[in-house]
Amino acid sequence: MSKEHEVRRVGIVGYGHLGQYLVQRILKEGSLHHLELAFVWNRHLEKMEGTVPEHLQLQDLSEFDKRQADLVVEVAHPSIIRDHGTAFLSSANFMVGSPTALADHPTEKKLREASSQSGKTLYIPSGALWGGEDIQKMADRGTLKALKITMTKHPDSFKLEGALVERNEAARTKRLILYEGAVRRLCPLAPNNVNTMAAASMAAHTLGFDGVVGVLIADPSLPDWHLVDIEVTGPTNEQSGNTFTVKTSRQNPARPNSVTGTATFDSFWSSLLMCSGHGGRVYLC
Repeated sequence: MSKEHEVRRVGIVGYGHLGQYLVQRILKEGSLHHLELAFVWNRHLEKMEGTVPEHLQLQDLSEFDKRQADLVVEVAHPSIIRDHGTAFLSSANFMVGSPTALADHPTEKKLREASSQSGKTLYIPSGALWGGEDIQKMADRGTLKALKITMTKHPDSFKLEGALVERNEAARTKRLILYEGAVRRLCPLAPNNVNTMAAASMAAHTLGFDGVVGVLIADPSLPDWHLVDIEVTGPTNEQSGNTFTVKTSRQNPARPNSVTGTATFDSFWSSLLMCSGHGGRVYLC
């Protein structure tokens, strides 16, 4: 069997809506893509009863390496990345579904080092980020000057921490800007909601979490939509004085109260299929 057709064993960490979606697609379509499940882990094992074969249920996450996964996919919580990320990278490629964890500088540094040392890839899925590869190319060339991402959702679609909780309550009757500033400070306040901003901060590596601007807006008139607006600023032409800019607006249908928009599920599946053969580095997929 040629290397590109070798079966890749995938471990899924987390069994919420996104984890369930990925598990069921692998169970149904894995053979078409040369994938098979190595294990599924969830903090509450009973959630997997009846849908995940018992022999695939992993009870102790610290024993993941016994399942010999080629790729570990985290779709659980940023704390998983902080606590287990370097261990995952010691023996498998690792796709980070909660890149807000990387806003913690020591965590990002440890995972980059672990990837380089093991030769395994730290994959960052694009999720709801539109144009991430173009942003990364501009950063690579040194032409990315500014990046601003505005995410707008219904107040019930947010899972917030700290001061943003009370501010979000005030948005029940009117559109309200919850936060505007560096993405690094926002990630711990909205760890489940701003993974798109975190992925953009990794792609825009010359700006990073401190240089990328995030704007979080609660809008009670949007019960079943997630909006993502991206503004990219490039270099200014010395002769004309004109500045390179790109603006995109993504309207992602979403179930009421849902953290993740509908189209993001398919995006994650496409990212998973790309996770092979990129070596010891960080790779946007």
